[in-house]
Amino acid sequence: MEAITQFLQGFVDLGASIMLPVIIFVFAIILKIKPGKAFTAGLTVGIGFVGLNLVIGLLTDTVGPAASAMVDKFGLSLQTIDVGWPAASAIAYGTILGAMAIPVGIIVNLILLLLGLTRTMNIDIWNFWHIAFSGSIVYMITNDFALGLFTMVTHSLLLYFVADVSAKDIEETYGLPNMTFPQGASIAGYITAKPLAWVFDRIPGLNHVHLDSDTIQEKIGVLGNNTVIGVIIGLVIGLLAGYDVKETLTVGVNTGAVMMLMPRMVSLLMEGLTPISERANELLQNHFPDRDLYIGMDSALAVGQSSVLATSLILVPVTLLLAVILPGNHVLPLGDLATLPFMIALMTAVFRGDVLRSLLGGIVHVIVSLYIATWAAPYITQAAQASGFDLKGATSISVLSDGGAWSTILFGGLSQWIGWIGVSIVFVVLLFGLYAVNKRKTNV
Repeated sequence: MEAITQFLQGFVDLGASIMLPVIIFVFAIILKIKPGKAFTAGLTVGIGFVGLNLVIGLLTDTVGPAASAMVDKFGLSLQTIDVGWPAASAIAYGTILGAMAIPVGIIVNLILLLLGLTRTMNIDIWNFWHIAFSGSIVYMITNDFALGLFTMVTHSLLLYFVADVSAKDIEETYGLPNMTFPQGASIAGYITAKPLAWVFDRIPGLNHVHLDSDTIQEKIGVLGNNTVIGVIIGLVIGLLAGYDVKETLTVGVNTGAVMMLMPRMVSLLMEGLTPISERANELLQNHFPDRDLYIGMDSALAVGQSSVLATSLILVPVTLLLAVILPGNHVLPLGDLATLPFMIALMTAVFRGDVLRSLLGGIVHVIVSLYIATWAAPYITQAAQASGFDLKGATSISVLSDGGAWSTILFGGLSQWIGWIGVSIVFVVLLFGLYAVNKRKTNV
């Protein structure tokens, strides 16, 4: 078992751009796709992820320094530093539970598929670090290894439940048929958005407004072009950061480039994934004509959508402002400011690409995330120390995305207050939820 764990950990360490082509190729061969076509599909997906990471890197390199400059300019001082998802994934996979996350995630997915309790076949193995993160937090709180492991299983059920439920919204909003996102940083936004959508539909005035990227461009012409919107938002960020003219213009052009390039990288990913999705569903329909199969992928597929990018860029300065003015918040957002598109990817799907609703929902989501990340900071700091993570002199760290996700306080809080009983209740509720979404629908 230890040898298998070490092999899987070494595979994970290769990174998503190498892991995914291998997984796609193997998966395609299992589905009896010709080797040449399988190889091309895997390579295309890998190249798409390389391109996507380059664009996300451009966004990070643009937003990160600008955010730091804003912090310096306005003299922001909060004692807990948001280290961002890259550090969080390293912390999660670096703990004793983290090494078991991939086997747990795969086994749970296979069991649910065999029992007909999920329609999501998850090939996004890298993102199993999200369940490792929650399991590690519970372990830090309770010092109960078994409860931490059970938390990872329960969190997996949560990911597949939301993945099944959200697939329709993803297809209708983003035009991604048979795709879904069992990604820990995104599902919190989906659950937050559902009740907010009900509220927004009942607010006079707001319930008759729909501002997606096409509507904005139609109303204001060239100023509504996605690339131009990116440039304008970038210029505002540069000005708020106190940059000079050259630096401000650079931020503007870079954010415009992100708005233009991101959708093109996503289209490459889809080009590689389409034959896999079509073949998987063809086989499934032959054996189970009453079931549709969803391919579980990283929510990066939605990050390239203009409404997601525009909303998240506007949220950057708003998030910093909220961090300062919210009483009781101790977290200074930095590392995860460039992760905001992932945090609202499923939220924007609920709002059908409406930028105004996504912005309002995003503000609510960020407020909740800041408070949860503040609560979780001591346990995240402990987990970082246990994994040997270099805190670089910081005495308190947190993570806005996963550390601020409501699943963190759900599992962490319940394990702290009522231990096994609390997590077991969530486990049973999710099993019934998966049954209701899948078994009962297919039996009708």
